[in-house]
Amino acid sequence: MEIILKIVGIGIVTCLATMLIKPIRADFSILIAIAGGLMIIFMIINYLTDIFSTFNNIIQISGLNGGIYSFLIKIIGIGYLIEFTAGICSDTGNSSLGDKILLGGKIVIMVMALPIVMNILEIIIGILPV
Repeated sequence: MEIILKIVGIGIVTCLATMLIKPIRADFSILIAIAGGLMIIFMIINYLTDIFSTFNNIIQISGLNGGIYSFLIKIIGIGYLIEFTAGICSDTGNSSLGDKILLGGKIVIMVMALPIVMNILEIIIGILPV
C-alpha cells in the first residue's frame, strides 16, 4: 500500500510542477513529465521481477513451452511502453501522433500474439477426437 501512495504522490507533484512550469518554459514541462514517469517506473522495477519469477514458477509447474512465456513478456512490455509513449505525446499536445503510436503498438502486439494463438489451436485440435 505504501508504494501506491508514493506513486500517487509523485504523479501529483509531477502534474503540479508541469502545470506551473508550462507557461514559463514548455520544453522543461515535458522533461519534468518524462522524469516523473521514469521515477515511477524505477519504483516498480522490484515488482516486475516478482512478476517474472511468478511466470517462471507457472511455466515450471505447468510444463508449458518457454517460448510462450517469452512472447507474453514481450507483448506486455510493448503494451506498457506504447501506452507510456502515447501518453507523453498527448501531454505534449500531439494526441494524433499518440493515437498512431497506439495503433502501431496494437498491430505489433497482434502479430506477436499469432504464434500463441496457433499454439492454442494446435492443442485444441490435438484434444479433439478425429
